[in-house]
Amino acid sequence: MAYQALYRVWRSQRFDDLVGQEAITRTLKNAIAQHKTSHAYLFTGPRGTGKTSAAKIFAKAINCPNSVDGEPCNHCEMCQAITEGRQEDVIEIDAASNNGVEEIRFIRDRANYAPTTAAYKVYIIDEVHMLSTGAFNALLKTLEEPKEHVIFILATTEPHKIPATIISRTQRFDFKRIDTQVIIKRLAFILDESQISYEEAALPVIARAAEGGMRDALSILDQAISFSNETITLSDALAVTGSLTTEMMDEYIGACLAEDVSGALSALENILAEGKEARRLTEDLLLYCRDLLMYQQAPELLDETKQLTDAFKNLAENTVSVRLYQMIKILSETQNEIRFTNHANVYLEVATVKLATAEKNQSAYIESEKESGPSVSSQELTALKTEVQQLKNELQQLRNQGIAQAAPTEEKTVNKKVSSNYRLPTEKVYQVLSEATKNDLQQVRGVWEDLLMALPVTQRAILKASEIQAAGPNLVLLVFDYEILCQRAEADSDLQLNLQNSLSMMVKDYTPDFVYIPKENWPRLRQAYLSQHQDEPQENTDEMPEEISLPVEEENAVVEQAKSLFGNLVTIKED
Repeated sequence: MAYQALYRVWRSQRFDDLVGQEAITRTLKNAIAQHKTSHAYLFTGPRGTGKTSAAKIFAKAINCPNSVDGEPCNHCEMCQAITEGRQEDVIEIDAASNNGVEEIRFIRDRANYAPTTAAYKVYIIDEVHMLSTGAFNALLKTLEEPKEHVIFILATTEPHKIPATIISRTQRFDFKRIDTQVIIKRLAFILDESQISYEEAALPVIARAAEGGMRDALSILDQAISFSNETITLSDALAVTGSLTTEMMDEYIGACLAEDVSGALSALENILAEGKEARRLTEDLLLYCRDLLMYQQAPELLDETKQLTDAFKNLAENTVSVRLYQMIKILSETQNEIRFTNHANVYLEVATVKLATAEKNQSAYIESEKESGPSVSSQELTALKTEVQQLKNELQQLRNQGIAQAAPTEEKTVNKKVSSNYRLPTEKVYQVLSEATKNDLQQVRGVWEDLLMALPVTQRAILKASEIQAAGPNLVLLVFDYEILCQRAEADSDLQLNLQNSLSMMVKDYTPDFVYIPKENWPRLRQAYLSQHQDEPQENTDEMPEEISLPVEEENAVVEQAKSLFGNLVTIKED
C-alpha cells in the first residue's frame, strides 16, 4: 500500500482520541448517549483542531448499533463504511468547490428522503463560509423545517462570514487551539507507537511551530522523519521548522543587551544567511524574551522542556525587567510590520538597531530602576522646580512689561530660520493656485487613501506625512510635514510616475504632475500669491479651494485665539 501521511494514519476515530477539546467531546458524547442530539451543528475554530474529525466521529456514533456512552465501536460494518467514506447516508461536501444554489438545492431535495441503511442522514459541509448568498438562503429553508432523520454539521474557520440567521439555528461549538504540552504528548505517543526514536528536545520545537494545530504538527513531524537519519534530533526539528537555535538567540539578544549594534547586526546577518524565515525569527525572539522574564519572575512556571544555557541564565540575572518590556514591544511592532511587506530584512535590521540602542534612549529611567535610590529622583525634582520657577518669573515679567515690549524679541525668534537647501518651486506653486478648483481637489482627496495603498511601502511611508492643499487640471500641490521627506519625494522619479499611473486609473483621464513643498513654507507662499492677486477679479471663486479663498477667516480665528489667551494685552495692528 502507498505511504500515507501521519495526519491521515493517526486521524482520531473516537471522541477520546480527539485531544485538546475535552469540553466539546464530552458534550457530544452525552447528547448521543441521552438521545438529545440537535438537527444542526456548527463547528468553528482554527485549522487542524479536529472539526472534521469530530463531525465524522459524531456521524459514526449516532449511527453505530453498538455505540457505548456515545462512542462508536469502529468495528461494525456501519462504522467501517463511514470511516472509509463509502456510506451513502453520510455525505461530506466541500463548500469551497460546491458553493452554488443548485448544489444546496440538490442536498435539500435528497434530505426529504429517508436514509437507506443508517439511522440518520448526516451532511458534513466543510468550509461552509464559502457558500454564496443564494446557497445560504437555500440552506436556511432546510434548517428552518428540519426532517427528523437528517443532521447537518457545518464546519468553518471563519464563522464571521456566516449569516446570523444560519448560526441561530445551529448548536455552535468553538474548537480552540491545542495546548503545546498536549501536542507534545500526542507526538511522543505516535512516535513510540511507530517505533521511531527521537530526542525529547525536538518535540517542543515542532509543537510550537504548529501554532495550536494538531494536523500541522503531524505534517511537520512527517517532514522531520524524512529529513532525519533514523533519529529525530533537535537540529533536525530546527532545520525543518526554520526556528532558531538557543545559541543563536543567546548571541543575538546578548549583543542587543550589551548595546553592541555592530555585533547584533552581524548576528542577524548570520541568522538570515542560514535561511531563517523572518516571521518565525521574530516569534522565536519574542518567546526568548518572554522566557527571560519568566525565569526572573516565576522560574517554576517555565516549561520543563526548555534547555536553559549558562548564557541565558546570565542574561536573565543581569537584565532589568523594564529593558525586556522594551524589547518585547519593539519585537511585537516589528512582527506586525513584516506581515505586510516584501522587505522583511530591512525591518529586522531597523528593529535590531532599536533593540541595541533602547538602553540609551531611556537610560535615566532604567538607571533609576537599577539603583532604586532617592537621590536621583530628588535631583530631578529639584531641577524641575527650578525650571518651573524660572518660567513663572518670565511670565510675570511679560505681564508687567506688556505684550508690546515682548513683541520684538518674539519677532526675532520667529525670523531666525534655519537655512535650507531645498529650492522651492514657487512658479509651479503659483500655477497650481491659479488653476486650482474644488472639484479637482475633492476628486484627488477622495481616492487618496486608495492611491497610497497601491504604492510600494517605502513610497507610501513618505507620502503618509503629506497633505493635498490644492489641485487643478494639470498640477497637484502636496505639502510635507518635514523638508527631508519633501526632498526625497522630489528626487524620486518613480514616485511621480507611480502617482500619475495610479491616479489615472482611479480618476479617468486625469494625469497631473505633482508639486512638493515643505509645510513651513506653505503659509508664506499662499499669502504672497493672495497679495499679488488681491486686486484681480475672482471669476472662479466658487471653484477655488477653501484653503486659498478664505484667508480672512483664518486671520480672524488667530486673533480670537490670541484674545482668549492674553486678554487686554493684545494690540491689533493693520498691515
